Amino acid sequence: MSVSATARIRAVADRRGRTVLPVLESEGPLALRRTRSPDPDRARVTVVGAMSAPLGGDRLAVEVRAEDGARLAVDAAAATVALPGATPEAGPASYDVRLSVGEGAELHWLPEQLVSAAGSALDLTTRAELAPTARLVLREEQVLGRHGERTGRLSTRLTVRRAGRLLVDQQLAYGPGAPGGWDGPAVLGGHRAVGQLLLVDPAFEDRPPAPRLLGPTAALTPLAGPAVLVTALAEDARLLRGVLDEALEDLLKEPKAPRRT
Repeated sequence: MSVSATARIRAVADRRGRTVLPVLESEGPLALRRTRSPDPDRARVTVVGAMSAPLGGDRLAVEVRAEDGARLAVDAAAATVALPGATPEAGPASYDVRLSVGEGAELHWLPEQLVSAAGSALDLTTRAELAPTARLVLREEQVLGRHGERTGRLSTRLTVRRAGRLLVDQQLAYGPGAPGGWDGPAVLGGHRAVGQLLLVDPAFEDRPPAPRLLGPTAALTPLAGPAVLVTALAEDARLLRGVLDEALEDLLKEPKAPRRT
């Protein structure tokens, strides 16, 4: 039996500038918990898996709204494992992430890895709508197969709009049924972990970070807007996380032009 579930988070800034969470709605396998934040000025929510999901045929969604002036971080307690459905007729699962960040607001979307288990099929879509002065830190990581097994079929699409204008629209596909060569030298080159880190910051408007390689299988690319995209490949999830964490730490230290008022 397939599951349809939507979890919702809404963060707002109160009169004293603190971030509060008037909406924190869990559903089905998506359990939301407010957790202690290392940054006292930023609220934190952790997604806790209440059951095995997504399975074939499941329809899962997470909606996150950081209203004007709010500061929010959303992470996860464990990796998400895409598993086969009970029957082949169940079809692929879908996981839809919808993010909205208002004026002067900041959202860190930092889930754990998505593992594509053998025999599974999952379509993951992430869509973000940003106000002109919004900040976004977004990390996505995919691990193709559990230890010692082949990958399932996984397709991902990331679409981000800022002030109504398209900032990035990227689609990837791996595993059985993906276009030929997805695991060849020109794409993954045999690596089992792939990820990306997107940082959108109005302070990059006048002084974007310079493009550069971050090792033999990772690169930083400025986008046509106040944003940079880091893409990386690695042999496993641990090595991939190390590359992306180091990239984020360096980017947060980048000298920035003063924000316009």
